[in-house]
Amino acid sequence: MLFEKYQLNQISLSNRIVMPPMTRSRSAAGNVATELMATYYAQRASAGLLISEGTQISQQGQGYAWTPGIYTPEQIAGWKQVTDAVHSAGGKIFAQLWHVGRVSHTSLQADGTQPVAPSAILAEGVKVFLAPEGAAADSGLGIMEQHSMPRALTIAEIKDIVHDYAQAARNAIAAGFDGVELHGANGYLIEQFIDSQTNQRTDEYGGSLENRLRFLKEVTTAVAEAIGADRVGVRQAPLTTLMGAMDDHPEETYIAAARLLQEIGIAYIHVAEADWDNAPVMPVAFKEAYRTAFKGTLIYSGKYTKARAEEALRNGWADLIGFGRPFIANPDLPYRLAHDLPLNEPKREHFFGGSAEGYTDYPLATTQTLSSTY
Repeated sequence: MLFEKYQLNQISLSNRIVMPPMTRSRSAAGNVATELMATYYAQRASAGLLISEGTQISQQGQGYAWTPGIYTPEQIAGWKQVTDAVHSAGGKIFAQLWHVGRVSHTSLQADGTQPVAPSAILAEGVKVFLAPEGAAADSGLGIMEQHSMPRALTIAEIKDIVHDYAQAARNAIAAGFDGVELHGANGYLIEQFIDSQTNQRTDEYGGSLENRLRFLKEVTTAVAEAIGADRVGVRQAPLTTLMGAMDDHPEETYIAAARLLQEIGIAYIHVAEADWDNAPVMPVAFKEAYRTAFKGTLIYSGKYTKARAEEALRNGWADLIGFGRPFIANPDLPYRLAHDLPLNEPKREHFFGGSAEGYTDYPLATTQTLSSTY
């Protein structure tokens, strides 16, 4: 099943393999996507669907050094060379729209102001990747530092961010993306509103589950109205505790979120399962509840092997499967999986920042073109 074609609304995918978003911190000055990034994504275009690395919707939304944005003309033009390269290689690509919320640093914010969040809560020990003054991405000289203390957003500011998401979605389509994915996972802004332990607001954006889901509803609705719901996905991570974001009742919360997204009519939900050692396992009953609540496409990512992927597809829990880290070192991953070939090991020291080394120089299993059939 993994190698079957799949119809994602109006978009025809060559297989059911997804490359999920992975931050690689290689954008140029002005947070502009580069020709090197175009090469990287085009190399991996044999995936049924590529989802770009997290792409900030505004300067305020940035949390790490050298991550690309999609809010200036230069950034749109930079991404256009990426999408052109992917499409020329026969691939499909969505942009992941990202606002990190509190997981940022004053050095990344305009005029050194505080990062923003639903509530002024510090995630102790949560670090961000920063660049030494004057260092470019190809230097690879990033450093990790504790994120800065955030301040709580006003209601007017929340409305402004909803607008920023909608405009970023329009920009993504102008840049040639086939659709967008809203980053509602991994402890960033949308999840900070959803999760009970990161949202202590007492207004219409906090307290009850309905209120905590309001920001998700407003952002998703605005983006769907901007570009069409059939080109919108949302990523969720119901059981992860990344960036200090946790919910007291994750199954109740995230199945309610899935029902909400079903009502809006988006294309897919992308569930990020916890993927670290001794991480909580997502129960089958939870996956079945997702399927009941949401009738669109379901993508799952998180330490999937070929066998686990086929099991998830066979049992109807998922329609598409994301393979994250294996795609870093194996640009021809679908071919390798189809032929049960060994995988290259990624060079972790080159995950964030740097040049082509550990980015676009991994060998292919064969000299055939990546667009060849399986």
